[in-house]
Amino acid sequence: MGFKPTKKINDVLARDRKVILTTTRGDFPFIASHGDGDYVYDIEGNRFIDFSSFIAVYNFGVNGTKQVRSAVKAQVDRLMHSAFTDYYAEEPVEFAENLLKMFPKSFGKVFFSNSGTEANEAAIKFSKIFTKRPYVMGFYNSFHGRTYGSLSLTSSKTVQREHYGPFTAAVHAPYAYCYRCPFGKEYPSCGMECVDYIKNYTLKKDVSAKEVSAIFMEPIQGEGGYIVPPKEFVKEIRKIASDNGILLVSDEVQAGYMRTGKFLAMSNFDVEADMYTMAKAIGGGLPMGVTIVKSSLGDLPEGAHSNTFGGNLVSIAAADALLKYVKKNIPSIEDQAQSKGKLVMSRFEAMQSKCEIIGDVRGIGFMVGIELVKDRKTKEPAVKERDEIITECFNAGLILLPAGESTIRIIPPITISHKNLEDGLAILESAIISAARKLGK
Repeated sequence: MGFKPTKKINDVLARDRKVILTTTRGDFPFIASHGDGDYVYDIEGNRFIDFSSFIAVYNFGVNGTKQVRSAVKAQVDRLMHSAFTDYYAEEPVEFAENLLKMFPKSFGKVFFSNSGTEANEAAIKFSKIFTKRPYVMGFYNSFHGRTYGSLSLTSSKTVQREHYGPFTAAVHAPYAYCYRCPFGKEYPSCGMECVDYIKNYTLKKDVSAKEVSAIFMEPIQGEGGYIVPPKEFVKEIRKIASDNGILLVSDEVQAGYMRTGKFLAMSNFDVEADMYTMAKAIGGGLPMGVTIVKSSLGDLPEGAHSNTFGGNLVSIAAADALLKYVKKNIPSIEDQAQSKGKLVMSRFEAMQSKCEIIGDVRGIGFMVGIELVKDRKTKEPAVKERDEIITECFNAGLILLPAGESTIRIIPPITISHKNLEDGLAILESAIISAARKLGK
């Protein structure tokens, strides 16, 4: 469409820079105005196909479903805030009952918060109080949030942690990032050396396994680069946790809620965690975080953990309406996530054989990452090229997000039409070909 910033857009950008502290925005001047379904529009009326689900929030269409919007409007007129952690309300209880039906029968209690990082903060505290152990363990390339406890686990980019330490008691271990194995091996001949490292070094040299309360794991690493581990790795982590009395916490904030074709991303590996954290898509567009706990872990002492807005009635109304939509349409949603994900994977795997800038294509369901490299042999990350591709796509009417050092994440709404999916893929393919030509690849 040939996007060009207007005076109005430039004015808003200038005002933003004066009053808003820097966050994580890219270089392209996207200023959202409104949207519905597959599209979002900027303040000048320019239309964009959404391949970001606005950071995995709009899994079922931009601005949520009609059911979600109707439920929100109705709840706003009744009561917005009930101080649920100090008083009682029926709506959060009913939603918790409905949500738990999506989990294994061994799960029995939930805690409501406002975001993914808060859900993980709660899980950190719960794991310590349940086990009476001081340490938590995470993985390199992980992202669990930016508040202090969750940031202690996050290990995606140094800029996210720089100058904020010292952190709480956390240790890190290698994740099965097979495309860039830290041990220089190849799966499956590697013998799962990353697992051996955890057993022989992380849980023997860094900290005693007897002092670790929980292992926090993204079933598919999100911000770290859409990294998909072998099933064997996830099963081994479950075994390490079980053998040592350590709780396994599955961070489903980005990969969960049908994104992989299953409600729980951990289910793709035939593994059951002891706690799950969810956010992003679960609120249907409103702030919502949930920590879900196995019944056998028990309960908390009164006053041990709380917040102000957890169980907010408007967020609960949105989440409950969305959950009802998902339950009603789950066969179709599962099929769409799987079939559309396979389409994306096959398109870029075919392109990979002709376009050497594509180093790796990976994903499960409709959660796909394309890692770009300057050279296939050295695997030097094509960081500048990745950013230029995302900008070129934006200029052509497609919004995307980066992940990891040089990966593009492809996470359109699961409900995106096939036409808009094809149109968006064509824009992305053209931009990748253009970047490859510039590299001579």
